[in-house]
Amino acid sequence: MEVIVQSAFGEIAALLVLAAVVGFVGIVLRQPLIVSFIAVGLLAGPSALGLVQSAEQIDLLSELGIALLLFLVGIKLDVKLIRSLGTVSLFTGLGQVLFTSVFGYLIGLALGLGHVTSLYVAIALTFSSTIIIVKLLSDKREIDSLHGQIALGFLIVQDLVVVLAMIVLSAIGIGSSGPHGGGQSIPSVLLSGGAMVVLVILFVRYLADPLTRRLARAPELMMIFAIAQAAIFAAVGELVGLGKEVGGLLAGVSLASTPYRETIAARLAPLRDFLLLFFFIALGAGLDLSLLGAHLVGALVFSVFVLVGNPLIVLTIMGAMGYRKRTGFLAGLTVAQISEFSLIFIAMGVSLGHVTQEALGLVTLVGLVTIAASTYMITYSHVLYDRLEPFLGLFERKGTPREPRDGAPQLDAGYDMLIFGLGRFGTAIGMRLKSRGLRVLGIDFNPAAVQRWRELGLDAVFGDAGDPEFVSELPLASAKWLVSTVPVHLPGLNAEDARRTLIQLSRLSGFSGRVAVASHSDGEQQDLSDAGADLVLEPFQDAADRAVELLSGEQERERTRFPGIPAERVLG
Repeated sequence: MEVIVQSAFGEIAALLVLAAVVGFVGIVLRQPLIVSFIAVGLLAGPSALGLVQSAEQIDLLSELGIALLLFLVGIKLDVKLIRSLGTVSLFTGLGQVLFTSVFGYLIGLALGLGHVTSLYVAIALTFSSTIIIVKLLSDKREIDSLHGQIALGFLIVQDLVVVLAMIVLSAIGIGSSGPHGGGQSIPSVLLSGGAMVVLVILFVRYLADPLTRRLARAPELMMIFAIAQAAIFAAVGELVGLGKEVGGLLAGVSLASTPYRETIAARLAPLRDFLLLFFFIALGAGLDLSLLGAHLVGALVFSVFVLVGNPLIVLTIMGAMGYRKRTGFLAGLTVAQISEFSLIFIAMGVSLGHVTQEALGLVTLVGLVTIAASTYMITYSHVLYDRLEPFLGLFERKGTPREPRDGAPQLDAGYDMLIFGLGRFGTAIGMRLKSRGLRVLGIDFNPAAVQRWRELGLDAVFGDAGDPEFVSELPLASAKWLVSTVPVHLPGLNAEDARRTLIQLSRLSGFSGRVAVASHSDGEQQDLSDAGADLVLEPFQDAADRAVELLSGEQERERTRFPGIPAERVLG
């Protein structure tokens, strides 16, 4: 092994092999890949195998991965939706930061850490990892859901608070060697940030569409341009003191209005995942395991505080603002961990002599516990909600419009079909049913999907198919069919769980019609039928059957027109 890792290339090769092995073991043990990747960093770090020698090269790949991740977040931002969620994002983001800082400081004092150390630890605990959360929500296909968009909004607010805090520390001469600090003054940083925003606005207004249209003629060149856009904005953001994350986000926003944003996002997603591996390797390799046992009790106390307290404050604020308890719970789970910035912040304090290495070990252990635990909490968020739902009633206001329903149709109208899941398959079904004179109501937990349906002239409402109260309010009595095309993307769960839940809730709410559910897996028909489904739709199989019918019909017509000649020759 030592012979292999003597070169940077050999080191990267060894790390990739280690990542593949640990990742496979993690899958067998039903563990999220993020935890496996952090474990790779720990194994490769100085406390274990000591494989990581080319720290600069790995950090470079890690930083490019971070910039690319935030670029892909920015390119998918719906400006109108973010504007509509601005209030809840601002209040939840700032409220969580204030809550965690104050109570974290008091807990630190109670544990005997001292005023300065308690202040540093409390501030470090306020930072949640946007990178990890976005990755998890993206894997679950929930980044476009309401709770995903709200979480993204207050995480962006939180990131801006982090950036501002580091800028202030840099401006007063503290932490000038930090990752975001370079001794810039606050006015100069704000001026530079404003200039970047103006640059993005001008680029979107005059260059984005014509430039991407020309680049689309060579798809490979467009991908290179997108990566270059992310890298240069990230570099400029770091140069002016805003940070690579904000720069990468602005780069994505600059291309979010182009018609090619989905193509760019789809093609860059594998590269993002590959580069993020090195972020987790760098994160794990930077942890010194010898420092983790110094404050075990304190670390457990702070971990429970972050895992429980942060989600509760988000749930409380969102409930007070009129959101459903389910939305608040799912959004709140995203802040149940600390981030890489937490370790950077404490390391800054160590370098300045304000706190000791023991404080770094304390926060490092909190990071390990909360990142690992919250990964499972977010992955199995719907299972957790089902278990805790009876205890969450006090976080939901009564008699208020709890979710956005602007332009929603009257639910007492008579509908023939109720379609859950307004993606491509659900939309195609809805359009065809409408063309046959049937009244169709669509339901989805993604506000953007609901809006698209309404723009197509179809009735749609925002709602969660797993919410018993919402399902009971639907016009089930008049409906002849309930159709579920909802994709199930919950790792570790049986694929039919969401569909079974919907069938059970609809029947309990008095629905007496027939139920059709979509399946993308072989061998599910009998299980879904046993669960109460009257019809199992298999989009790919059904499409293949229809294609064969069309092709066979074409062959019969050609035989009629050219008797005695093989159809293969006619069609060829």
